[in-house]
Amino acid sequence: MDLKHLIYDVADLAKETGAFIRKEGEAFDSTRIEYKGLNNLVSYVDKTAEERIVAGLSKLLPEAGFITEEETINKTGEVFNWIVDPLDGTTNFIHGLPTYSVSIALEQDGELVAGVVYEVNRDECFYAWKEGGAYLNGRPIKVSSNKEFSQSLIATGFPYYDFTLLEKYINVFRELTKVCHGVRRVGSAAVDLAYVACGRYDAYFEYNLNSYDIAAGIVLVREAGGAATNFSGGPETFNTREILAGNGLLNVKLQEVISQYFV
Repeated sequence: MDLKHLIYDVADLAKETGAFIRKEGEAFDSTRIEYKGLNNLVSYVDKTAEERIVAGLSKLLPEAGFITEEETINKTGEVFNWIVDPLDGTTNFIHGLPTYSVSIALEQDGELVAGVVYEVNRDECFYAWKEGGAYLNGRPIKVSSNKEFSQSLIATGFPYYDFTLLEKYINVFRELTKVCHGVRRVGSAAVDLAYVACGRYDAYFEYNLNSYDIAAGIVLVREAGGAATNFSGGPETFNTREILAGNGLLNVKLQEVISQYFV
């Protein structure tokens, strides 16, 4: 399979979907919000965007199955599966905040081999494929070269419905604010990972995530020369629902801080 040309087509699809999301955001009808759970919001924009993505991907790779956030399709592939979050950062979108994205990844025999993250408002398309490198709007990107944790900028995400580990998280947050340049939370895990891949963040961590939140971003980080693991440093992130991603130079230090409370 020619992953390079496939991912170009996926990037175009992500940008087309992003244009739809951007247009809907200009006059969004907040009365059409639904709740999937506590603070877990969804809108007609999420669902329509996903339907558009599924239709487009089905043409590109008819044999592939899907793992999607809004579950607009029920199909499992034997070899290939697309992992899709049509609008990562729904809460930001609904409240008119500018950071949200389209996230699409391809899994082959259980291995992540390609990913696209399109940040809608800045018109930034991040994409990568196995052994092909990572790119932003056509330009190669790399993770940061920062070796000093005291000079690092860390990203995270706050828990919004499962608060069983909240105290542990707050302890980590408190510790990190003392030893780095700062901790940021923009509200889209896919964007957080893309920003690690291009060096804007030195590292990112979060728990209680789903595969569609992080799959594409993991490909970006790894192909940009970084590392993406769970909090224990292992490769499994989907089942553990944990992600620790960084430039590789600071991952161990961040893992040490997190492990004081989580592992």
